[in-house]
Amino acid sequence: MSEVKADDLNRNQYSDSVMDSRARRAAKRAGLIAQKSRQRQSIDNYGGYTLVYPYNRQVMYGVRYELSAEEVIDICSDLAEEA
Repeated sequence: MSEVKADDLNRNQYSDSVMDSRARRAAKRAGLIAQKSRQRQSIDNYGGYTLVYPYNRQVMYGVRYELSAEEVIDICSDLAEEA
């Protein structure tokens, strides 16, 4: 059985704009930029987030905008722990 973080239980209570802000702040702390897709969903665009390295605009995670706000926060917290 997988472990459930206390933060995971609280995330369901937050609105999309709150989670968007949290994802962007987490990315900034990890030295990345979280970009949300503005287009409708298509074959190559799932309508979520991508994480971009700011110096050369290289996509590091979520090439197809497939990341959710929660996934962005998790990835960025893992990157911040490594640094």
